[in-house]
Amino acid sequence: ENPQLSSLDKTDLAFSEGSQSLYKPEPLEKVLNGDVLNILKVIIFFQLSERAAMDASYVQELDGILKEARTIENHLKQKRESLKQRFTVIANTL
Repeated sequence: ENPQLSSLDKTDLAFSEGSQSLYKPEPLEKVLNGDVLNILKVIIFFQLSERAAMDASYVQELDGILKEARTIENHLKQKRESLKQRFTVIANTL
C-alpha cells in the first residue's frame, strides 16, 4: 500500500476500480451518432420555430392589408354615396 495516498485517494481508487466492471464504455461512433442526432433535432426545431414565426408575421401582415383594404372600400362607398346625392341634387335642379 502506498503511504503517500490519503484515505480519500484510496476511496476514489477503490470506487473507480469497482465501478469499472459496471461501466461499459460505448463505442465512440455510437456516442457521436447520438450527439449528431441530438444536434440535428435541435437545428430542425429552431428552423421550424423560425418558420412558424415567419408564418405568424405573414398572417399579421395580411391582416393589416385586409384591414386597410376594408377601410379603402368603406371610403369609396361613402364617396359613391356622396356623388349619388350630389347628382340627385343636380338632376332635381334641372
